[in-house]
Amino acid sequence: MTEADDRKPRSDEARYDPEITSEFAIPKGLDVPKTGGEPETTSEFQVPQGLLTPQPPAGEPEGSAFSTPRTYDPQGGLAAFTPATGVPLVSLVKDAPWQDRMRTMLRMSVADRPAPEPVQHEEESGPAVPRVLDLTLRIGELLLAGGEGAEDVEAAMFAVCRSYGLDRCEPNVTFTLLSISHQPSLVDDPVTASRTVRRRGTDYTRLAAVFQLVDDLTDPETHVSLEEAYRRLAEIRRNRHPYPGWALTLASGLLAGAASILVGGDVIVFFAAAVGAMLGDRLAWLCAGRGLPEFYQFTVAAMPPAAIGVAFALAHVDVKASAVITGGLFALLPGRALVAGVQDGLTGFYITASARLLEVLYFFVGIVAGVLLVLYFGVKLGGKLNPEAALHISQRPLIQIAASMLLSLTFAVLLQQERSTVLWVTLNGGVAWSVYGAMYYVADLSPVASTAVAAGLVGLFGQLLSRYRFASALPYTTAAIGPLLPGSATYFGLLNMAQNNVDKGLVSLANAASLAMAIAIGVNLGSEIFRLFLRVRSPGKRRAAKRTRGF
Repeated sequence: MTEADDRKPRSDEARYDPEITSEFAIPKGLDVPKTGGEPETTSEFQVPQGLLTPQPPAGEPEGSAFSTPRTYDPQGGLAAFTPATGVPLVSLVKDAPWQDRMRTMLRMSVADRPAPEPVQHEEESGPAVPRVLDLTLRIGELLLAGGEGAEDVEAAMFAVCRSYGLDRCEPNVTFTLLSISHQPSLVDDPVTASRTVRRRGTDYTRLAAVFQLVDDLTDPETHVSLEEAYRRLAEIRRNRHPYPGWALTLASGLLAGAASILVGGDVIVFFAAAVGAMLGDRLAWLCAGRGLPEFYQFTVAAMPPAAIGVAFALAHVDVKASAVITGGLFALLPGRALVAGVQDGLTGFYITASARLLEVLYFFVGIVAGVLLVLYFGVKLGGKLNPEAALHISQRPLIQIAASMLLSLTFAVLLQQERSTVLWVTLNGGVAWSVYGAMYYVADLSPVASTAVAAGLVGLFGQLLSRYRFASALPYTTAAIGPLLPGSATYFGLLNMAQNNVDKGLVSLANAASLAMAIAIGVNLGSEIFRLFLRVRSPGKRRAAKRTRGF
């Protein structure tokens, strides 16, 4: 080994000496007892030896979440769980109209609803669920397209399902879509069907026929099979309108003439407003035949009455031109859609209410555009239209009451009502105007408050008449609010805006909006007051259906 190799550091293996041991080694001759193979290192989280840990009991077999708990004792335990707020007591009187019974159950949770008692007895296997749901959707479609409120449509759909023994049904109504879901039991898959409402038409005769069909389906004394229900529904769809087209045009003219009398017009104004409204109606029919949207139809229909009023002003004829234009507006204001929209909002159907009110807004903007365009050119041509004429409306009680009744009658014809309901709604409209005139002209109260009270009486009497005749309340209320529509406030607001008095115009239009809301809320409040305090029992001998009268 060289000297250089001696200077190199030696490795551990080279330095190992068997005589030298580790200081941690066990000395020779010292016996250490063996531990039986237990590892020298253990976890600090290990359970000490000798401490027995109780083992969990064997797992129970998995069962249903709806089964009775193992610890439940039917003798000494509570009968059922009761929420802190308590369970409301619901009384379902079988003699009450089906609208009230179905509306009450719809406002209950599914678990609290009583089991259905099938009214229409089918075969032992039961009716075909898809066919019952399809019939329900078709009935709801006709009701919604006819202008019925969303809550009443849901009540009718719910009544049809329960009459055929379908439990756990949930109808859902929006502005253009109807859907219904049926779940036979908690473990079965639900069956859901839907239908879209694409066309809307005003025909209260068809609406009354659908209500009669639902009333027969919910009556235990009247047997209506699925086939017969489909047949009657097809007949309702095929039925023609009760009034021809020329009668509707004449009715729109008489409505405008009667409205012009309400705001102080004379005989010349009556005929001028009637001619303008009939021209507007024919132009609207022409636009509808060409496929134009309703917005443009309302715009075109509002122009002829305004043009005739401006022509009188330019010719310096001694007549109330404002009454001519106001009368034409009465025939166009969408009071029916407004009442339905506000009613849906008050009953919690906010999506449908928003859609209906948006539709009303579009129609109103169309009317404003047509009238404002004519008034603007009339003012530019030198027509002297006085916005202050609204403050000088003459009071002629008997003539105005007769005009209000004529307005309600012609409005009922435009709504295609049954002839048996026209007289009742005419009287209801006369009562509404009498109450309004007594409060506004005699008692000098606010026009908004007077309108709300009069509309409340319309809703109250409409509900009373509809319950005794087993029909919808719309034919007895919609036409009766015609004399209360804010036609004059709308016209004078537009006139002020055409004359660059924007502030006064906006104030007048806001007043018109307040009157419209008062009408809608008043009608709904009157209906709710009737349901709260007045109970109408079914008569002892219910009227028979046509097929049981012996001829």
